[in-house]
Amino acid sequence: MATEVSDFINTQNCHQILDKGYYQICYDYNMKGASFVGYTLDGSKVNEVNIKKRPRFYPDKAIPRKYRTTSKDYTHNEFKADRGHLAPDASFDYDQRALKSIYSMANIIPMYKTINRRTWVKAEKYERLVAKKLGKVTVVNGVVYGSNPKRLKKSGIAYPVAYWKMLFNNNGFERCFYYKNIAIKTSKGDKLRNHAVSCKKLKRATH
Repeated sequence: MATEVSDFINTQNCHQILDKGYYQICYDYNMKGASFVGYTLDGSKVNEVNIKKRPRFYPDKAIPRKYRTTSKDYTHNEFKADRGHLAPDASFDYDQRALKSIYSMANIIPMYKTINRRTWVKAEKYERLVAKKLGKVTVVNGVVYGSNPKRLKKSGIAYPVAYWKMLFNNNGFERCFYYKNIAIKTSKGDKLRNHAVSCKKLKRATH
């Protein structure tokens, strides 16, 4: 049976589903963050414009106030975590509206800075390469919080233990990558293949 975004983003898994037009978010109120983000990339659009100026992060007012987050919630946090995109800006910088949608705080989770800036970006670049090669590719990004996650003291946002990226299409293409959200000093020697995992095992673990 073919994989679908709805296998992950559905009313059973999500307290709230946010349709941002360009992508969908499965939001978890208890974690104050996304559980899954899904979208389909068009190879004719990615890497075509590359808008340089980045929008500001903004709280998503579609989420009830007590569960939504702000950019300031991440300032000087104790985990040295970045505001990490799940749907990445560089995959949506072909259009100003698409790019702005990516800066919703509902699309942001705490990512350890070295991983966000040096290792996870390789998986993000790969999704764009695949979209260019195949014409289109569907992507689901998942977040692993664990049963009792640590939290940012200032805001109560749950700090994920890991996150993953799944790429697939209707012709049988499928690739998955898994990243532990742990403190690392350097990304020297890190390769995309170091994070490759079985998609079948990943699906079983998330259902």
